[in-house]
Amino acid sequence: MPLDPQIEILLKEVAAEGGPAPETLTVAENRAFGRAFGALAGAPVPVADVRDTTVPAIGRDIPVRIYRPFTEPDAGPLPVTLFFHGGGWVFGDLDTQDNIARIVTSRSGTIVVSVDYRLAPEHRFPAAVDDAYAALTWVAGNAAGFGGDGERIAVFGESAGGNLAAVLAQESLRRGGPRITLQVLAYPAVDRFDDSPSMYENMTGPVLSRSYLEWFWGAYLSTPDQGADPRVSPARCDELAGLAPAVIVTAENDPLRDQGDHYARKLADAGIPVQHLPVEGAIHGFLSFTGSVQLSRDILNQLSDAVATAFN
Repeated sequence: MPLDPQIEILLKEVAAEGGPAPETLTVAENRAFGRAFGALAGAPVPVADVRDTTVPAIGRDIPVRIYRPFTEPDAGPLPVTLFFHGGGWVFGDLDTQDNIARIVTSRSGTIVVSVDYRLAPEHRFPAAVDDAYAALTWVAGNAAGFGGDGERIAVFGESAGGNLAAVLAQESLRRGGPRITLQVLAYPAVDRFDDSPSMYENMTGPVLSRSYLEWFWGAYLSTPDQGADPRVSPARCDELAGLAPAVIVTAENDPLRDQGDHYARKLADAGIPVQHLPVEGAIHGFLSFTGSVQLSRDILNQLSDAVATAFN
């Protein structure tokens, strides 16, 4: 399965820097790697306004960053896209995928609220899920305060953030929470116990290997049996009727490819409108490569357009 030529060049440049396998590194070292990964996004895309604030929750405040697109002065309340960064629930923050949030708000015309959910292993499951739900309910109740429409909300996540976005769509429906208009899931982790062919075809990566994936699961979960919880493995939930329409991106050279494919089919079988985008030549995390990879820019633009269309 050949790589996109620009991705291949980028990987060779990264490999030339050397270094041990990431699953052999400490949590702090992996977080430093995640911050360096964010530099591959290129120059920041201009938006009208960016501001940081916090979401009050029981016993904690959840940092969020609000991005506002350029609009006409009389545009009125704008839809809101709630964004969850990747990083295996262990690393990533408001800065590492800042440019993804900027591109989405600029291209979709929605206000993006990026969520700095608590990270493992200091805060294991279900801390990130709890923070995601708290952020959703806060946006629904407080969107008017930042020019948003709390009744028009999309969720967008990549990798571990895709897991949280998928879980949030299910959890909000299950709990009678705020209505979600669209869920965008980019190469999401949706099944802890997946043992499909892509887990073997792409066992050694690039970027995400099967052993590195196990390292993340070990940091995120407290016990192995938590993997069966639909808040960990949303693809294992059988009560899918009524969920928000979905756009699911899978990358050809990604161990998570087949579980994303499976979840797209499962949603469609439950009557949920699904747009599945299998991206040839792509690898896990490729939306972070917008600085030098045209494919990354094209797919992120396509996802942003899907968000815009959902509210038109």
